[in-house]
Amino acid sequence: MEAQARGLLETEPLQGRDEDMVASADFPSMLSEEEREELKAELVQLEDEITTLRQVLSAKERHLVEIKQKLGMNLMNELKQNFSKSWHDMQTTTAYKKTHETLSHAGQKATAAFSNVGTAISKKFGDMSYSIRHSISMPAMS
Repeated sequence: MEAQARGLLETEPLQGRDEDMVASADFPSMLSEEEREELKAELVQLEDEITTLRQVLSAKERHLVEIKQKLGMNLMNELKQNFSKSWHDMQTTTAYKKTHETLSHAGQKATAAFSNVGTAISKKFGDMSYSIRHSISMPAMS
């Protein structure tokens, strides 16, 4: 008797043989006619409650849409607000701030490097221009 009672209280998952036993069990024959009728009545009641809950939820969703329309809220406005809030939330994170700072610093260094390269190229062109002008103005000595 104790082993049988312990079997009902086991919390271990079913094993293959247990699943086969459950699948082959004839539960309707284990129920009395009175238990069967009680279960059928409970089933009907649960189905009715689920239907009622679906109807109530649907009515509340319609009411929600009506209120949002009266307030001038539409899907596009909600998306804009959600996007703005998400963008703001992201900008306030430490990771974003560090990344922004690093990229800003890198951008400043890149700008300075390009400026230096531009200056060097301009100087080189200036030197070449001077050299060309100088060689044109000086007659060749043969």
